[in-house]
Amino acid sequence: MSELVGRYFDTAIAHLQRVRTEEAENIEAAAALLAEAITEGRRIFTFGAGHSSLAAQDVVYRAGGLVPMNLLEVPGMAGVTVMPAPLSSALERVSGLATAALDHTPATSGDLLFLISLSGRQVMPVELAQHARDRGLKVIGLTSLAYPREIASAHPSGTYLKDHCDVVLDNKIAVGDGELTHPGAETTFGPVSTIVTSALMQAVVASAVDRLADAALAGTGATPPLFRSGNVPGGTEWNAKQMSDNAERIFYTF
Repeated sequence: MSELVGRYFDTAIAHLQRVRTEEAENIEAAAALLAEAITEGRRIFTFGAGHSSLAAQDVVYRAGGLVPMNLLEVPGMAGVTVMPAPLSSALERVSGLATAALDHTPATSGDLLFLISLSGRQVMPVELAQHARDRGLKVIGLTSLAYPREIASAHPSGTYLKDHCDVVLDNKIAVGDGELTHPGAETTFGPVSTIVTSALMQAVVASAVDRLADAALAGTGATPPLFRSGNVPGGTEWNAKQMSDNAERIFYTF
């Protein structure tokens, strides 16, 4: 293994250890909102633009994941699936796009939205967070608080995603999202934002499941609605029943 590869793994591990320690309280606060939403029969939505969509997708319709997690899909926002790829960045600056997408879902007051944006400064995440809260949704933001300290907001209000959330999870990623340098490379490289943000999302889910499972064992709540792998015996049938039981809270089967 090259020295640079070792540095990349060390950096990723250090980031994970840092958010584990420094974001513990916020992880638990987000998990409490998620467990509450599940218990109350609410819908849960996840959204991320560009590469932030990867962490949003990671908790939706997957083995070991909670059934009522819905991806809020905005055209052109899912990773680099839109062509040409720079169009997705341009769409983040278009007012009204994300809010229209939310308005065309079954979202109601009391539902929960996980909103992921590394910089948290573009029009789309700020506007979506504002609109969601205006409609009565709780908002959990996953972002880097380094950006508001160094880069101006692109939203007309001058605010950031962090300013419109019930809970903020800081992934501690530096501006530029590159952790490695090399004398022969003219810019930083080796981003760890996807690793760290996905870990934060999964940590929140794990803590929420822990709360729900404890309540189930105590006889004060229902068993957490979780998916199984379709590759294990009975997995497909299990998942079909879970989706049927939670049909009112999901729309990825529409």
